[in-house]
Amino acid sequence: MTDAATANGDDRDPEIELFVKAGIDGESIGNCPFSQRLFMILWLKGVVFNVTTVDLKRKPADLHNLAPGTHPPFLTFNGEVKTDVNKIEEFLEETLTPQKYPRLAAKHRESNTAGIDIFSKFSAYIKNTKQQNNAALERGLTKALKKLDDYLNTPLPEEIDANSTGEDDKGSRRKFLDGDELTLADCNLLPKLHVVKTHLLIPSSNNLGVLFVGGAWSGGESRQKTGEEVREGRETWNSFY
Repeated sequence: MTDAATANGDDRDPEIELFVKAGIDGESIGNCPFSQRLFMILWLKGVVFNVTTVDLKRKPADLHNLAPGTHPPFLTFNGEVKTDVNKIEEFLEETLTPQKYPRLAAKHRESNTAGIDIFSKFSAYIKNTKQQNNAALERGLTKALKKLDDYLNTPLPEEIDANSTGEDDKGSRRKFLDGDELTLADCNLLPKLHVVKTHLLIPSSNNLGVLFVGGAWSGGESRQKTGEEVREGRETWNSFY
């Protein structure tokens, strides 16, 4: 295994450039959950990195030469091109290591798979064009969200007091999937949940909003819709239709 210091030959940060899909304006960071996943990982690692947005409608020729046949997100690490989001995540976790960079892997295996099917069920639901299938797809998405909500409300082993009784159990008080710190599991899931959430801002014929009443986002979250949220919602809509 090669750590960042060894890769650079000293204790300097590696040179990292993250290429992400541009937004509908061609310049800002787009609403791509896979790009946001890598951005979150690099940000949580605390490493210095540059971000280049790529307008897929006008992809520069030099990017074709840098990563032929590859669409964002991808990155360069000390000049070496890294593609495939899962492999990039694994590489960064193995390379950007303590003591300089924090470990981000989840401690509990179940955290890595919590909510794993929400995005696929959401995509199937909003892309569906057959009215007769709506109810079944909505039930499937509701079930997936409820399963995630149950996991978030179930105490992790370290939250359970050995001397407590079942009556003392008031559910989990943790902030994130695997505890009170963000992990790779959160980096994978949160951007996808954000896509689902922002879709609710778009007037449409679906009833998706009712799925979240009392669900994972009910905890005192403001319902105010800022101009930025609406822009993101429109972009989410454009990415699916």
